Amino acid sequence: MTGTPLAGIGRRLASMLYEGLVVFAVLLIGFWLPQALLAGMGLGISPRLLWLHVLLLLMLYFVWFWLHGGQTLPMKTWKLRLASADGRPLRPLQAVLRYLAAWPSILLFGVGILWALVDRDRQFLHDRIAGTRIVNQPAA
Repeated sequence: MTGTPLAGIGRRLASMLYEGLVVFAVLLIGFWLPQALLAGMGLGISPRLLWLHVLLLLMLYFVWFWLHGGQTLPMKTWKLRLASADGRPLRPLQAVLRYLAAWPSILLFGVGILWALVDRDRQFLHDRIAGTRIVNQPAA
C-alpha cells in the first residue's frame, strides 16, 4: 500500500448517495429516452435485453471514469479516488471486475457495504474482490 490515506466510510457512503443521483440522470438519458423513442415507433425490446442495456450502460459509465482518472463526478466532489490496492491506476479488467462484483455486493441487502464494518481496512467487499481501494484525493 502507498502513503495515500484510505477514505472513511462516511465520505464513501455520502459519495454513493450522490452517485445515485448521477446514475438516475445517466439512466434517464441513456436508457429511458431511447426506450421511449422505440416505444413511440411501436418497437419493443424483451425484458432481458432491457436489463442487459442497463448493465452495459452503467458499466460503460463507471468503467470509463474509473479508468480515466479514477473518479466519477461524485467522487471528485467528495475528493475520493479509486486505485489499485498498491496505489496504481486500475487495469481495465480490474475495473470491470469491481463493477460486476458491486452488483451483488449492493443488491444482496448491502452485504458488500456492511462488509466494511468487519474488514480490517474498512473496505467494501467488491473492493476486496477486485483488489481496489477508495483513497482520499491529494490536494492538487
